[in-house]
Amino acid sequence: MNQSACPSGGRLKDKVILVTGSTTGIGEAMVRLFAREGARVMIHGRRKDEALRLAAVIGENASFTIGALEDPETPANLVRETVAQFGRIDGLVNNAAVITHGNIEETDREAFDRTIAINLRAPLFLIQAALPYFRKQRGGRVLNIGSINGYCGERILLAYSIAKGGLMTLTRNLADAHGAEGIQVNQLNVGWTLTPNEFALKLKDGFPPDWPTKLPKSVVPSGRIHSPEEVAMAAIYFLSDEAALINGSILDVEQFPVIGRNPTKEVS
Repeated sequence: MNQSACPSGGRLKDKVILVTGSTTGIGEAMVRLFAREGARVMIHGRRKDEALRLAAVIGENASFTIGALEDPETPANLVRETVAQFGRIDGLVNNAAVITHGNIEETDREAFDRTIAINLRAPLFLIQAALPYFRKQRGGRVLNIGSINGYCGERILLAYSIAKGGLMTLTRNLADAHGAEGIQVNQLNVGWTLTPNEFALKLKDGFPPDWPTKLPKSVVPSGRIHSPEEVAMAAIYFLSDEAALINGSILDVEQFPVIGRNPTKEVS
């Protein structure tokens, strides 16, 4: 079904937003919801067929661009193509990420460098590329999609956790440096989310096919994990005019306090 018909108003009316890694999962949910809220969206992915399919579903308010973020030239190209297509860029969502498994003994230089390149270096240089356009427009929004793993992380997600920790510092540093220019940089630290990739990954790890329904309350107090659409709804706020004075904020999209949590200790 074509989604090109969007409301005459909408919380993101007429805003042009580039979302990296937006052909599946949380990124796909974001571009779909952003378009419904009146935005024009630039879809980004690695596979043209996926991007083309999604752009066709959303309709005239969407375009797409392809590029591997580990390529140093890609960040500037994505911003340039967004402006060429829509005439401006109002928002940048750094959503794309690679989840690299491995502890300190298992993490090699190649895996570490690729993780940092995609999860941390690319967001930095995407923002750098968007900065002149934001300045010309006297304002712009950046939303970085981080992870609660950025605070510490699982032992088998060492490189990923390091990159997400760096992303928090990047967010706060740039918010402080450029807030007076009307440029806002905020971040969502996302908890466990039921994306297609996460579902398939857990099956590969040996989880049963119905694993999302068998999670303990100690991990998911509500009894379920987040959907991509719920994360996307939180993102809309930070890109809308409702968040006009919010800058340098890190919102944990999680069901429990991440910092200082002390779960009940039980012995079976």
